[in-house]
Amino acid sequence: MDDNGRPVAVVAGASGFIGRAVAAAFEEDGYELRLVGRSAAIGWQDAASLRRAVDGADVVVNFAGKSVDCRYTDRNRQEVLDSRVLTTRALRRAIAEAERSPGVWLNASTATIYRHEMERPNTEADGRIGEGFSVDVATSWEREFFAGHLPDTRRAALRMAIVLGDGPATRMLFTLARLGLGGTQHDGWCPPHRRYRGIGEHPTGSDRAPWHRTHGRQHFSWVHIDDVVGAVRFIRDDERLAGPIDIASPHPSDNRSLMRAVRHVVGAPIGMPSARWMLELGAWALRTEAELLLKSRWVLPRALADAGFTFAHPDLEAALADIRARLRTSEAAPTLVG
Repeated sequence: MDDNGRPVAVVAGASGFIGRAVAAAFEEDGYELRLVGRSAAIGWQDAASLRRAVDGADVVVNFAGKSVDCRYTDRNRQEVLDSRVLTTRALRRAIAEAERSPGVWLNASTATIYRHEMERPNTEADGRIGEGFSVDVATSWEREFFAGHLPDTRRAALRMAIVLGDGPATRMLFTLARLGLGGTQHDGWCPPHRRYRGIGEHPTGSDRAPWHRTHGRQHFSWVHIDDVVGAVRFIRDDERLAGPIDIASPHPSDNRSLMRAVRHVVGAPIGMPSARWMLELGAWALRTEAELLLKSRWVLPRALADAGFTFAHPDLEAALADIRARLRTSEAAPTLVG
């Protein structure tokens, strides 16, 4: 609590798409916010300030990390890993040294930790961990998060599926559909490259990029930004929830259904299907990676469901329509100067 009796939330990475939404929700809930980040009042290099920030806080939430919507060059690969592991380490050390530890620490993670899955859905209890760069980032991140002994702080790793909202993934899908490129995206052979090779202390997987003949049936696990915020609030307040927690709609889709829903929402009557080699060329031009569209992510939120959490946006097309309407409103809103 602060001097006025308000609960205190330390929010790291509040400048990002998800962090902004969560910080706004906590402020709405009456929390005093202590923001941590490169451009925030509390910087990552100031260990003393970080320790003072978490000391006596009620909750710590960390969404810091370089966006994975980039080309996996050697430099970007290392930044994606370090921006997650090193910030999490800094918070863990600050909490360990605090006189009054926060009651709960929620740290971002990713449902990409699970393998390319075409056989059955993954849950926290029985999910099969994958291999390669993205998975190694996720496992290194969670390993750092759960390291050490913090007996007074409940810890939960938020394994988020692809988040739909005013973020890069959703805008890319809408743009593709408007350009007539919103057809089914087919995995298959691709020119060999090493950008998806393992990383970190325990690198896994092949040096060559994997590919699968999915025929556009790769699974698509997703979650609306409102449900991310709702889940964070729910986990914050429910002391039963700890460890890895999947945050994904209970109704995952597949690529064919996803792109059909996107076309319908943006009013595109047709969409040209894309083969892997075409997506690789497009990803190169956009300075991103085809893996973001082609990996089969099949995740179910068992821990949240068992605890009684209710998703506000469980249906994919309705969720996309809601986001499209919000984006139109924000684009049409006048800009105030002065």
